[in-house]
Amino acid sequence: MPFLGQDWRSPGWSWMKTEDGWKRCEFYNLELERECNQLNIVSYPINLKGEDQEEYNENYEITVKKRRKDNFNNKSKYFYQENWICVHKESTKERHGYCTLGEAFNRLDFSSAIQDIRRFSYVVKLLQLIAKSELTKLSGAAQKNYFSILEKIVRKVLEDQQYPRLIKELLQDLNSTICMLLKEVGKFVFVGNINVWICRLETILVWQQQLKNLQIDQQISNSFGFCDLPLHMQSNILYRLSDAWDIINLGQVTPALHVLSEDRQLWKKLCQYHFAEKEVCRHLILSEKGHTDWKLMFFALQKYYPKKEQYGDTLHFCRHCSILFWKDYNLVFLLKDLGHPCTASDPDNCFMPVSPQHFIDLFKF
Repeated sequence: MPFLGQDWRSPGWSWMKTEDGWKRCEFYNLELERECNQLNIVSYPINLKGEDQEEYNENYEITVKKRRKDNFNNKSKYFYQENWICVHKESTKERHGYCTLGEAFNRLDFSSAIQDIRRFSYVVKLLQLIAKSELTKLSGAAQKNYFSILEKIVRKVLEDQQYPRLIKELLQDLNSTICMLLKEVGKFVFVGNINVWICRLETILVWQQQLKNLQIDQQISNSFGFCDLPLHMQSNILYRLSDAWDIINLGQVTPALHVLSEDRQLWKKLCQYHFAEKEVCRHLILSEKGHTDWKLMFFALQKYYPKKEQYGDTLHFCRHCSILFWKDYNLVFLLKDLGHPCTASDPDNCFMPVSPQHFIDLFKF
């Protein structure tokens, strides 16, 4: 019967024949092994005697262990190149354990996703949901990755001066969660040293102050701006905004925009877009003139019901393969790359978009 190692599907070791018998060749990484094969380089063991041989073997083992540890911590570029992960919730003979939220967070390359404007708000919303309820469930490596991505997001907002309100809400929720955790130390399993969390809280306070002092640069040019458009075009643009605070902030620019932002039909469309008809009928608010005050109704409804989420691009889940992945639309058309190794006969019917809340619910078991 052949010998099966810890992972019987992995390739075997490289061996070479010497005068003392067969010796195993260990390469530091795949690129070094590939270069050695191309150049026909053969590594021979060093013949040392006595204490020198023991010291060499000890140093060699320490070097190999350190390199493997660095690779495991994602410091090597040869690990986790795929932007997908299999979501399994049980153990089998070929696979032990299950997929966790922290593992998925490390594998799905959110650092690159925040550079895409279509995925930016999606990642921010996901970080916000994790900050509210799932922060203590992340592993140490996942927490480190979480705050690393958060730092990149803050830097991007400070440089590009876009989406400051989303990041302020995220940092406020994260600040509240960490303060609550520090007050209740000892009542639950606390991953990481408490001094590390205090440093993280101080960093969040610094970020909040930087965003508070952020001044949006006004580019002065001779070209036409938004306020130079005809009123009917400005109104059409307002009707295409799905965020209530964007409408309110835009209405504070000029008196004409303020009148357009207070349009009853505009807020009625916004209520009908975010909430169902039954929900709207349960919370009717009338004005002094007897008309329905749709603006007040919108803010009343969002206290009881979640708003409709809208993102340019989201993660996708393959029901056939149980794989969570980013779908690259450019590769789909050019290379017919589905984003993951799908074995279904009709993959398009197996894909479903995953909202941030659905992403978290996939790992609740």
